[in-house]
Amino acid sequence: MNVFKKISETTHYLKNQKKAGKTIGFVPTMGALHNGHLELMHRAKAENDILAVSIFVNPIQFSKPEDLEKYPRDVEKDKKLLESVGCDILFVPDVNEMYPETVNKTYDFGLLEKVMEGAFRSGHFNGVAIVVKKLFEIILPTRAYFGEKDFQQLAIIQKLVEIENIPVEIIPCPIVRESDGLAMSSRNERLTNEERKLAPFIYITLTSVKQKVPSMNIADVKLMVENMYKDQPEFTLEYFEIAEDTNLQPVSNWLETKGIVAFIAAYLGNVRLIDNIRII
Repeated sequence: MNVFKKISETTHYLKNQKKAGKTIGFVPTMGALHNGHLELMHRAKAENDILAVSIFVNPIQFSKPEDLEKYPRDVEKDKKLLESVGCDILFVPDVNEMYPETVNKTYDFGLLEKVMEGAFRSGHFNGVAIVVKKLFEIILPTRAYFGEKDFQQLAIIQKLVEIENIPVEIIPCPIVRESDGLAMSSRNERLTNEERKLAPFIYITLTSVKQKVPSMNIADVKLMVENMYKDQPEFTLEYFEIAEDTNLQPVSNWLETKGIVAFIAAYLGNVRLIDNIRII
């Protein structure tokens, strides 16, 4: 595995690989790798000549400084996992390398960024878009792989590629879950043992919702979810939404569109967890 810390060295190496006709599969991460990340990498490795991975905890996508500070970091452990999946290129820059100057770019993603995560995490998606565009310019990927757990982020990145006319194919990949249903996430590491036992309730919520379609209308389903969380004092429900799967706007009935996804965000203790499930 080739490990690079400098942008110029990384781009020079990968440009030569592309000139040689090699395809590059890219998985951008913030580290704290888990099996969900590794599934993305296995697929990228299988579908391309080169697997490139980045580890960079992007400060400009955190709206709360304490979240940035608490984000789990263990690069040496991550490197061992990357070697186990046959990673070819690891790009692991520091903040000064990525942002030598203040970043002032502002994107307009329209309605996509006005709902759910966008409504509760001011500036988050702008920070994501800035770093992803920069990583695409550095890595020059043929294909880039993103998990559907961050469904709204995936939609934002697809829009970014359209806006900036970036020559990369975005590959959505299914959510990877623990045996009890909890969606794999780096944030899970911050849960206490007791919280970890409770965390699958989020997935139980989503599967309960799916079972109510189409017998219960959407307004009643939302009320059901709110009541479920009133009975779970360890959780604080931030939002539950049922939305169309491309523009992510809320829907009012099951027949309104061909693709519907249920989204949830909740705090368990001090840890914020998100998940989703396809309804239709």
